[in-house]
Amino acid sequence: MDVQLLTYIFVGASFALYIGIAIWSRAGSTKDFYVAGGGVHPAANGMATAADWMSAASFISMAGLIAYLGYDASVYLMGWTGGYVMLAMLLAPYLRKFGKFTVPDFIGDRYYSNIARTVAVICVIFVSFTYVAGQMRGVGIVFARFLEVEVNLGVVIGMVIVFFYAVLGGMKGITYTQVAQYCVLITAFIVPAVFLSIMMTGHVLPQTGLGATFVDAAGNDSGQYILDRLDGLLTDLGITPYTDGSQPMINVFFITAALMCGTAGLPHVIVRFFTVPRVRDARVSAGWALVFIALLYTTAPAVGVFARTNIIETVHETSYEEAPAWFKSWEGVGLIGWLDKNDDGRVQMGPGAPFEGKPTFESGPLEEETPGEHGQRVVTNTPTDSPNEVYIDRDIIVLANPEIGGLPAWVIALMAAGGVAAALSTAAGLLLVISAAVSHDLIKKQINPNLSEKGELLAARSAAAVAVVVAGYFGINPPGFVAQVVAFAFGLAASSFFPAILLGIFDKRMNREGAIVGMVLGLSFTFIYIVYTKFINTDPSIWWFGISPEGIGTLGMILHFVVAFVVSRATAAPPEHIQELVENVRVPRGAGEAHAH
Repeated sequence: MDVQLLTYIFVGASFALYIGIAIWSRAGSTKDFYVAGGGVHPAANGMATAADWMSAASFISMAGLIAYLGYDASVYLMGWTGGYVMLAMLLAPYLRKFGKFTVPDFIGDRYYSNIARTVAVICVIFVSFTYVAGQMRGVGIVFARFLEVEVNLGVVIGMVIVFFYAVLGGMKGITYTQVAQYCVLITAFIVPAVFLSIMMTGHVLPQTGLGATFVDAAGNDSGQYILDRLDGLLTDLGITPYTDGSQPMINVFFITAALMCGTAGLPHVIVRFFTVPRVRDARVSAGWALVFIALLYTTAPAVGVFARTNIIETVHETSYEEAPAWFKSWEGVGLIGWLDKNDDGRVQMGPGAPFEGKPTFESGPLEEETPGEHGQRVVTNTPTDSPNEVYIDRDIIVLANPEIGGLPAWVIALMAAGGVAAALSTAAGLLLVISAAVSHDLIKKQINPNLSEKGELLAARSAAAVAVVVAGYFGINPPGFVAQVVAFAFGLAASSFFPAILLGIFDKRMNREGAIVGMVLGLSFTFIYIVYTKFINTDPSIWWFGISPEGIGTLGMILHFVVAFVVSRATAAPPEHIQELVENVRVPRGAGEAHAH
């Protein structure tokens, strides 16, 4: 059975499973829609949280960043895993005890202000739309290759699927769908990694294979560690060795801190801890989620190393006519581009970008393009002075990995299903957060307090539908690689939500004035810096203190903390009942059910 047919079967079967679960567990009340009725088992919630957490950035893009950035990509591993631990230990149980459905609900009640609630809703929308753009881009990439459609059409297909089960099922449908999606995505990620580890190192576990010696195709142990082999390959090409870091230490620290604190402020992950019955269950489900997340995060570095090694060995100095099938397949959907700079018909790799920007091909549908001299798609970009002739989109590394390693067709099809599951699971969670912020925190709490439960559910579904369309637009016009876009979302969350939540739990003197000014300043500063340095002036020399757009959220967070503290001390203290509430939330015993009113 060929790869294409198997892909249709695997992806189609997974879609049928997700939609079936959404119908079986569809929401009948606002409590079902927002927090799955509050009765999800901690282990199941941990698995759903892991699926919600391990988005397209983790599944599709992180190993690609590791493959190309090497040591410098460790910031993503440290930031995302460390942040989850901090969320589980520092915030989740207290927020669960507070008992509100949404982060704006917590902000509004803790800071006794509808203005604070509205600012929080705006922050939710900014963070969630930035994050969901990366997910929809991931969906488009998966469909582009495995269903042989254009990336933009792939995004539209993903929109339809997400619309169906997120809008119909709400959090109840999404929770059980995400349990299934976790099983699919973790199997799809680990199975190819195990295959490649056995082929390249003789080790079954990729985690130990990463530190093992290279084994050739005949099964002979070379005695050379695989990381040393990759370093040697890159050095021969004039590229910085894989195990060398080039990032300034301040930027490493700021990116890691932004990702950590952004994790602890992500509304779609925080809401997961309201779907369990008790505060203790919130802690237990966080522990389960960490175990499930670790399976992928400890495997990703090995996947990146295996992929980068295989790409260089199978592509560099190969004539285009003899280039592997996967190379031409991904070229066909526009995510690989080759510009034969020296007219020798051979594909050569080297340092630097091969041409300016992402590949732009001769206009017209692919089937009507006139191929180049060697049968390649003709790239029309302006060439650079670098010896490199190849553009490979980093977001394809994981998806292409089974093909690069020559693995069986069913493994390639499984990878397609896993990529779709990863992107759709997080996209659905984010869309639900956006819809809850609009329907519950804006319409129900402020515009129309007398809105019936049925009316609120309709508003939530309508908001989710609008959010799907907006998310699709950003997926078609993304501002960067999937993991980069997601890193921006984490920076926005770190600078807006994290200080307000942390101070709201641990500083009973923090008042509404401090929270409002802090959120507005943190979000505005971080957003303006990202937009300016990514879209207006992209020269790294203008970065403040050498801090990249991915790390600026940490500086925004520091500004938030300082300004909020100063303003709160210069203005009136919170009412006595709010201070008592803060004291009560910090007592680690007893909590009622999560409630909306």
